Amino acid sequence: MFSNLNALGWQAFFQQQLLLDEWDIVLPARVIEQHKSCIHVATAHEELSISLTVNMPEMVVGDWILLNKNKEFMRLLERKSCFARKAPGSALKQQLISANVDTAFIVCSMNKDFNLNRLERFLSLVNEAQAEPVVVLSKSDLALADNDFVKTVQSLDALLMVESVNCLDIESLKKLSPWIKKGKTIAVLGSSGVGKSTLMNTLLGHDQQQTGDIREHDSKGRHTTTNRSLTFLPNGGLMLDTPGMRQIQLAHCKEGIASTFSDIKVLAEHCQFSDCQHQAEPGCAIQAAITTGELQLRRLNNYQKLQKEEALNSANLSQRRAADKALGKFYKHSHTQGQKLKGR
Repeated sequence: MFSNLNALGWQAFFQQQLLLDEWDIVLPARVIEQHKSCIHVATAHEELSISLTVNMPEMVVGDWILLNKNKEFMRLLERKSCFARKAPGSALKQQLISANVDTAFIVCSMNKDFNLNRLERFLSLVNEAQAEPVVVLSKSDLALADNDFVKTVQSLDALLMVESVNCLDIESLKKLSPWIKKGKTIAVLGSSGVGKSTLMNTLLGHDQQQTGDIREHDSKGRHTTTNRSLTFLPNGGLMLDTPGMRQIQLAHCKEGIASTFSDIKVLAEHCQFSDCQHQAEPGCAIQAAITTGELQLRRLNNYQKLQKEEALNSANLSQRRAADKALGKFYKHSHTQGQKLKGR
């Protein structure tokens, strides 16, 4: 049975979580689609829907769960990787995006909408999830100097994988084949209109995802994908398309930001003062690097902006969780006291 699950992304990491007495009685299943009241899952032999109840943990596309012989939910397996962000708007809660992703394609279009600050935000998200980031520069057929875009992205990190492609051309997309392999899960991330759905449609060989034109005056796109689902590619890879995300508020992403801006972290170790704020302090190695051109002021500003945002969002979410936990204890205590006094 387990060998048949490999095509779904089953790995030793998940199998090691099974208890000895579970091996012959459980049915591993992967979440391939999520809805408000149910999840659609795939087992080694079939696909089925599982109704959600209040007692179940929060689940997202890509999760692995265990079912009993009656095909009922038993438990959620620990995630190998997880993408999450602060929920859009004023809501104080964390929103799961996907789980158990091996590689993340961060799609950026080579036009007026190209933005390094946004790319660094996505990289922080991917690095926090501990997935492998690959920057996919789309619309190479329209770009006048795609090599310039590639060099600009690689200036962030010389080891960062970057590929320029035409999402409409299957031959161009062969550049991505080293990451699209049988049983490997790819998440496609990026803002609206960068070509995520077009990329997926071309890899599939038919139109599964709706696509939309960009606005000519600012090169920005419109949302076309509205739900998250895991799609099986002809070569055996699995791809998860996500709705275009206009807003990615980082929370509980401290390590991801540190990894994305590791060059700044290394420079900071050479500052004269350990509590240097990298402004006008004497002996600031970061300001010296900006003066010599080794570091861009834009990158430092974005690093500090993301740090402040992450700290604020994380604190707010932690306070909300603490408040919800306290309220839950109050309700439980009130219910217990009510039961004791009942009938007096």
